[in-house]
Amino acid sequence: MRSRRLLLILLLAFAWISHATAKTNYGYSYVPKQVFQTQVFPVTIFADRDSNGTPPVFQFDSQNALHPIDNNPLKDSNGGNTFYTFYFKAKQSDITLPELTITDKDGVTVLRSRQLPVKRLDTRGHETFCGLIATDCKIIASQISEFDAQNNLVSLKIKASEANPKEMHTPGSIESGIEKLTRKESESMIEYYFVIPSSQKNITVSYYNTLQNRFIPKTFSTDYKSKPVAAQENLNPKDSSFNKLKRYGLSFLALFFLWMFWKKKEILFLVLLVICVLILLTLFMPHEKICVQEGAPLYILPTETSTIGGEVDRELTTDSLKTRGKYHKIEYDHHTIGWIKDEDTCKN
Repeated sequence: MRSRRLLLILLLAFAWISHATAKTNYGYSYVPKQVFQTQVFPVTIFADRDSNGTPPVFQFDSQNALHPIDNNPLKDSNGGNTFYTFYFKAKQSDITLPELTITDKDGVTVLRSRQLPVKRLDTRGHETFCGLIATDCKIIASQISEFDAQNNLVSLKIKASEANPKEMHTPGSIESGIEKLTRKESESMIEYYFVIPSSQKNITVSYYNTLQNRFIPKTFSTDYKSKPVAAQENLNPKDSSFNKLKRYGLSFLALFFLWMFWKKKEILFLVLLVICVLILLTLFMPHEKICVQEGAPLYILPTETSTIGGEVDRELTTDSLKTRGKYHKIEYDHHTIGWIKDEDTCKN
């Protein structure tokens, strides 16, 4: 009886030691069989155990031309296994997934390189394709303004997954580009703009969804007059009816609180009156005047990579409608809206 107990204890101790000293096994959980040119695609590595404490270190072969977009993988756990996902961007021809060295407390594991065929996306019959390849794409917000007498400026805020935003373009546009791009794991937040003739009141663009294996169209209005508040408040310097409504409403409230204070002599109405007056002062406050040099470039957006939409043909004094960093937004000749740099203002 005593020997059986001793044997049982020894077996349990051996099982515990074996589990504690077991080496973590790594391997590829997902590698796409084929990708499209410029596509952003995932590669997932599994570990048969969760790394308690110090996480493993992943090192891709630096001699390979293909590198992950972010060296910090997306981590996920399921059923005792741990999954690490890296994202890569395909080239124009077949690529080789680089050899991967994984170092953890148990030692070193090497996953050999793999060949990946790259295919050209067939866009025949899809003239509205904007170059975006993604697993999902949503337009979060849109804003339209009058760019000049013949064209409108459309600004979009887009959320896309596993996307290649740097290849985006708008068919039929005069200019287009990315104002701001941020990535977090598989998600991209894109601030994108394009200039389109004002005679075109709506536009349809499509992207390719790699999960559904099809082109998905998106249609929206490009007529800034159909969205006067968003366009005029933020991009167009002309006053909007909404601003006028706010002024009239606040003026009425100020008069009402003045009458109530005169009648009731309560301090609350005086406080509300002062608040209304302060808000009205900000609404009626004139814009700062700036002097612009002759020949100053007029940028579409206040960014270093923005396209130049024209230039100021004479020295002029005008309102600074808005400032962003070293840029001032101005209206030129009552039609053109643009941004100029601080360095292009008059020095004297």
